[in-house]
Amino acid sequence: MLKTHFVRLAAILIVASFCAREAAAQAPVQTDFSGEWVVVRSQDNSENPWVGDWFGLPLSAAGLARAEAWDAALLSLPEYQCQPHGWAYIYRGPTQLRISKDVDPSSREVVAYQPEWHQTANMPVYLDGRPSPIEEAAHSWGGFSTATWEGDILRIETSHLKEDYIRRNGAMASDEATVTSWWIRRGDILTWISIVHDPNYLSEPLVRSSEYRLNVNSLVPPHPCTSVYEGLEKDHVPHHLAGENPFLKDIRARYGVPAEQATGGPETMYPEFQKKLHEAEWSMGTKSALRGR
Repeated sequence: MLKTHFVRLAAILIVASFCAREAAAQAPVQTDFSGEWVVVRSQDNSENPWVGDWFGLPLSAAGLARAEAWDAALLSLPEYQCQPHGWAYIYRGPTQLRISKDVDPSSREVVAYQPEWHQTANMPVYLDGRPSPIEEAAHSWGGFSTATWEGDILRIETSHLKEDYIRRNGAMASDEATVTSWWIRRGDILTWISIVHDPNYLSEPLVRSSEYRLNVNSLVPPHPCTSVYEGLEKDHVPHHLAGENPFLKDIRARYGVPAEQATGGPETMYPEFQKKLHEAEWSMGTKSALRGR
């Protein structure tokens, strides 16, 4: 009788072990993205873009017109002073990143990641399979993000975003934009790839990436902000009319861009665009061109 009991127990253990191996084989290989990260700078990730420097951005005609109308004084309006960075831009922003994870207390599964930067709103990334909100649902700076695993890479789909800049000099993405992102971790390096789709201000998807390095001593400080009066007259919205932005002449002089040539759009994304440029302050090493403005 005892021998029969042990035979049955052994059979149960063998079946359980086989089922566990099968479940492990079918389960996605998940990477832990939690931790504190500091941004790794790259040549095309400047935080001080000149007005008019929209080169490499596939702005549509409407997107280019919107960018050329932008005036930096707009940021002095009370409603803009405390505006957080949005999802379509912040991963290339200037601050460190913290990614926290929400763990289900029963299943112990990661149900959401919570990325946060200095000067951002809440931006949860859900992994629990919840459905997207209805199309008419409110939009936010962080949008609504759901994620799925592609091997050990996390793919994130984001919708319901507010209108926001994709470069901090007037290049915008509309509130109809959606973003597909991928998180890829290799040791202490996190690569963040993002594709912005916008039917209004982009003529084709905008593909960019950024990298972070793990830093266990990094902190994301709070960002208290109070709007104040900065001298703008009431009901005045700073802007430039079509063809009247005075700062575009500076970017043309810097890179030798002809007057009839736009300083952004799909054409500027490719090497052939360089053939249309003239001798410029930049190529001649003029100090003002190298310093930026």
